[in-house]
Amino acid sequence: MNFDDFFKKATGLEAGPYPFQRQFAEADSLFQFVNVPTGLGKTAMAILGWLWRRFHRDSEKIPRRLVYCLPTRVLVEQTTENARKWCENLCEAGALPKTVPVYVLMGGEEQEDWAMWPEREAILIGTQDMLLSRALNRGYASSRARWPMEFGLLNNDCLWVFDEIQLMGPGLATTAQLEAFRNHPGSKDRHGCRSVWMSATMQHDWLKTVDFNPESSPEAFGKLLELTSEDRNDERIRKLQKARKPLLLAEAKMGDSADLAEQIVEAHKRGTRTIAIVNTVKRARELYKALPEDGSQHILLHSRFRPDDRKAQVDKALADPPAEGMIIISTQVVEAGVDISATTLFTEVAPWSSLVQRFGRCNRNGLEDGQAQVFWIDLPKDKKKQAPYEPDELKAAAELLQDLKEVGIESLAEHSEPLSFQHSHVIRRRDIIDLFDTTPDLAGNDIDIDRFIRDVEQTDVRVFWRDYGESPNETETKKAETSPRRDELCPVPFGEFKEFFKELAKTKERKGKVWRWDFLERKWEKTDAERVLPGQVYLVDTGAGGYTQDHGWELKSKNPVEPVNTSDKSSVPEAYEDDRSSQNTTWETIAEHTNKVCEILGAILDLLTATNEEIESLRQAARWHDRGKAHEVFCRALPDKPPDQG
Repeated sequence: MNFDDFFKKATGLEAGPYPFQRQFAEADSLFQFVNVPTGLGKTAMAILGWLWRRFHRDSEKIPRRLVYCLPTRVLVEQTTENARKWCENLCEAGALPKTVPVYVLMGGEEQEDWAMWPEREAILIGTQDMLLSRALNRGYASSRARWPMEFGLLNNDCLWVFDEIQLMGPGLATTAQLEAFRNHPGSKDRHGCRSVWMSATMQHDWLKTVDFNPESSPEAFGKLLELTSEDRNDERIRKLQKARKPLLLAEAKMGDSADLAEQIVEAHKRGTRTIAIVNTVKRARELYKALPEDGSQHILLHSRFRPDDRKAQVDKALADPPAEGMIIISTQVVEAGVDISATTLFTEVAPWSSLVQRFGRCNRNGLEDGQAQVFWIDLPKDKKKQAPYEPDELKAAAELLQDLKEVGIESLAEHSEPLSFQHSHVIRRRDIIDLFDTTPDLAGNDIDIDRFIRDVEQTDVRVFWRDYGESPNETETKKAETSPRRDELCPVPFGEFKEFFKELAKTKERKGKVWRWDFLERKWEKTDAERVLPGQVYLVDTGAGGYTQDHGWELKSKNPVEPVNTSDKSSVPEAYEDDRSSQNTTWETIAEHTNKVCEILGAILDLLTATNEEIESLRQAARWHDRGKAHEVFCRALPDKPPDQG
């Protein structure tokens, strides 16, 4: 089956793929860098290109696992939905010989046991913190026993695709370093791994690190895929590139919520969608509350919602606008990956790569050339109000905007702003070697890898609300029933959550209403601001406030929080609990267990391509892996006889 037919069966688009999508799939070797404007289908290119190569072209040369890494949850959700739909369509059309499972890895998501099937093709889609932490042998939200297994699988036989890399922050340098380590002399064919970096504003120097330098030898580091003349002559692409997006300066400045709200309502056109993108959740909430009632539907979007509430907000935003139209106030969550188009777009000044993505949310399909308008919101004099970006970066973008009258794809191609990523934390080989030791230190802590994955200043905690009165420990429920469910968890900025305790202290009834699970004592303990740590999960009493369904996390909200119905929902696994997948209700001898392991290994090896030396090493490891259980110390820890099996 050729790629065009494969693409049509997957997407249902009779026009078939764009030339660059076909080129990615049919090229003799994989492209390593992709620089294609937003909205043209890089996701379909990567996922369908991998599927076609794996099942219809050169399966021996293409990794069996596709790992699709994204910087935000919103991008993960939409990419997962598309991937599953495409795989389902291909199976129904007979274009795939078997089902290819699509697994999701992101904070608060129920973890499916993807690592139990190393011999099978699979698509793993996740946020960079969940995926990169596993690639560094410190999987967030994963039990300690699984770390080495997931580390091995994600550094062998995988095609890593990093999308929207301009949003990855410190994680970008880590992706380049991991690729360099896999290319180290002595490694076999990069351990079967390949990496692809994609962006609408791709620049090679973003990936330049101490061990990885694409500019020094482009031939050695892989090819760059860009639009060719064939793409630019494609009528569908020409229409998108020529879509009109006139640029105007807004009268209000960044932070002037009241004045900006008035101008947004004035510029809004009846029956259309207007989007205003600001750089912080705080300003988004202020602007949303400042919107005067004009009969249109008002929607607030940001990352600080519980999963179901966030999905409800996104679904409302993606629906057709009502008769009076729709005004969406959003943060960067719609900046990339969300297939949404506005007739009128307002945006605060942001780094140039982010602005290019935001402009792509206006007149996305080229159907509103007569009505589309983009307004940019200038910087305030107070640099403290320019957060979260660096003032120099914003100043450079603002100077470039002053000279622009049009921000369509074709116009932006003539105004590229050179950017460089300053990698503040770069993981080195010695750091990787240290991470092979997964035992905690004497204080029970692990090596901190946060700085290699995400901006430490933006590290979150996760919060859920329950109605437990004075203490969750005084209820008759078991601990498993008080564990958080994925639909309850709300990501909250670490610093703001510490501020939350000051708000609670102002009211006697709300004070002391936050708990943290004590892994040693196996119970919930009250906590305070001084003991709040990034990445942890906290239980808050519903009466303490801090959240509303329409606004999400709200530091100063005192209204009681409506708890999520947790019946029939799985709890989030804890990183320090016993490994459930290794538990068995039936006792068996070491010999019986080892024979089963060797039998399963044999079945897996029949499906893999491996050398005789590798096969022998694996068989020997399987035969001896439980030898330590014969040690007298381990034997003394066992009961005198197996418990009653009856």
